[in-house]
Amino acid sequence: MVYCGGLENRCGPQTHRGFESLPLRHFAVQEIVKSFYVQLVLWSLGILAIFGVAWYLGWLKSLSVYIGETRDELKKCNWPSRDELWNSTVLVFIVLAALGLFTIGVDFGILQVVRRLL
Repeated sequence: MVYCGGLENRCGPQTHRGFESLPLRHFAVQEIVKSFYVQLVLWSLGILAIFGVAWYLGWLKSLSVYIGETRDELKKCNWPSRDELWNSTVLVFIVLAALGLFTIGVDFGILQVVRRLL
């Protein structure tokens, strides 16, 4: 490899400075596009194969039964009203602020004790 002016010249001793010296030539771009489509097809076939195995083994049926049972259980839940939810949220923020202030106070107190001991 030849280094010229801090730039790497991958074409050897030739000093092409135009577009043709860039690594991504028109031919290389076509190869990248082909590679992308090949990868897309391979991933699609892999996902379809996994789906087919799951369907054949009955995992999809058991998953749908599980989701249905979960929906039924969630319908039985007693959900809080908007006011109860708001009050609980405000309470959580107040407790968090109090805990934060308590932690700061204890930390400051321990710092003062350690400073006096040293």
